[in-house]
Amino acid sequence: MPPTKTPAGNPPPAPAAPAFDPSNPFIVQSDRSVLVEVDNPRYAEARDALAPFAELEKSPEHIHTYRISNLSLWNAAAAGFTAADMVAVLQKYTKFPIPPNVPTDLAETVSRYGRVRLERAGGGLKLVCADRPLLAELTRQKKLKEYLGEKLDDVSFAVDPAFRGVLKQALITVGYPAEDLAGYTEGSALPMRLRETAASGLPFQVRDYQRDAADVFHAGGDVRGGSGVIVLPCGAGKTVVGIAAMALLQKNTLVLTTSVTAVKQWVREILDKTTLTAAEVKEYTGEVKEIGPVTVATYQILTYRPDKTEDFPHFGLFDKRDWGLIVYDEVHLLPAPVFRVTATIQARRRLGLTATLIREDGREGDVFSLIGPKKYDVPWRELETKGWIASANCTEVRVALPDDATRMEYAVADHRAKYRIASENPAKDEVVAELLARYHDQRVLVIGQYLAQLRRLAARFDLPLITGATGGPEREDLYNRFRSGEVRHLVLSKVGNFAIDLPDANVLIQVSGTFGSRQEEAQRLGRILRPKGEGGDAHFYTLVTRDTRELDFAHHRQMFLTEQGYSYAILDEHEVVPLRSAAG
Repeated sequence: MPPTKTPAGNPPPAPAAPAFDPSNPFIVQSDRSVLVEVDNPRYAEARDALAPFAELEKSPEHIHTYRISNLSLWNAAAAGFTAADMVAVLQKYTKFPIPPNVPTDLAETVSRYGRVRLERAGGGLKLVCADRPLLAELTRQKKLKEYLGEKLDDVSFAVDPAFRGVLKQALITVGYPAEDLAGYTEGSALPMRLRETAASGLPFQVRDYQRDAADVFHAGGDVRGGSGVIVLPCGAGKTVVGIAAMALLQKNTLVLTTSVTAVKQWVREILDKTTLTAAEVKEYTGEVKEIGPVTVATYQILTYRPDKTEDFPHFGLFDKRDWGLIVYDEVHLLPAPVFRVTATIQARRRLGLTATLIREDGREGDVFSLIGPKKYDVPWRELETKGWIASANCTEVRVALPDDATRMEYAVADHRAKYRIASENPAKDEVVAELLARYHDQRVLVIGQYLAQLRRLAARFDLPLITGATGGPEREDLYNRFRSGEVRHLVLSKVGNFAIDLPDANVLIQVSGTFGSRQEEAQRLGRILRPKGEGGDAHFYTLVTRDTRELDFAHHRQMFLTEQGYSYAILDEHEVVPLRSAAG
């Protein structure tokens, strides 16, 4: 379904409001916030209907607050939702009459998407806007006019192709996101097929939602496809979506990802599931710098420079081959310097893969402009119900500081030190001991932020520790031993947040985290969501020090999981750790 298009900026008329139902879960407010009753019988279906065009802001126990932002509306419009579709959802689930300004406001905002278009014009580009007063207004915007060339006619201006990205960034900041219909450089051909039996000998078939995601991105080769973001839960096989897109395009591909471990995983998956050979799939990292028809590189190598005053020496990778596709893995972590390059390579097809569009730096608008709008997502709970990801039980264990001396140290510390003292609370070690004993025969990951804490735990329980300083061969050896079952418990630093393939891990103990990072919470849960061969639930434990800043940040971290339909059980440390005196 294409987005709503309206002449001269007139939004479509809002449909007549049907009768509301006091038993419904929504309270729609005039500021475009939506309060959702969690305990309502229709909560799950209403949440899933609302999620495509609203963002979760607050998630206490009984009432969740969603915000309908301009960006969430434009993402929905790009995915084919009309304003009428969105208003219909609000009307279906509202408890009280919808404020009369909301349907009009939604229609007006949605109508802004696509009022301005970028199209091909000979060897260059043109900015097209049929609304001539609007075009005149835009051309007088300081943020825009430096990127516009000569006036071609009453409704269009020439645009230098080099300005394609920065112009789209500027347009979204002034509230008129462009629909980019200028097409793409084809890129060099790369014949390949998906295997029916993987090289490993296991049967391989692209799942229905993975195929749908790749097809929506490709759009049959039309200019309305070829750029955008696919949002799927951790463990749902985003790598396979990227590989399926490669198979549809049959072009040279550059894959950018978060770590050397992730690079090796991509290479392993591509060779396992396609007919491409090792001669065609190359790694470009700090360890190996080879370039081939498919090249997998890290964001770190791209953003490396010897000195802050110098250019980025590896940015030339973008020009080393005639790429037909660039895949941005974990696009929510795309480093700011890469945005600059991405602005200059808009003629390449661009696929972003992520479990969450949340960026801690607030640059979601840049992802929309430079990579593309959200094209496809599936609720976590839907995939869990179908068995594609494991069911997860989430538990927060609250632990007190161990003694008055530590409490006094916390009381007089500055803000950043307070968080570290709370995170490294040694009283957490006893909870870890009890959980490791409880799950002694299962695959357990202990993950945290602070190396001193992790070294202490690894030494006490005689467990292998993987950090950023662990060499690549040693890291891969430990991962392989974990997969085989030789090692069942593993301690990980932040390197464990992203793109590690440990499908049998089913218990995660989070002893500390990066302040209130919702994206990190999502990534860590994802480490245990891959479906288990023997079935069974996954268990996600977060250890938090009560009466400290860590508890405040923990609430923010949990918002992402609440948005996906998970809830936390809250336990006191004494409900986990037996009283030794009673046992003794």
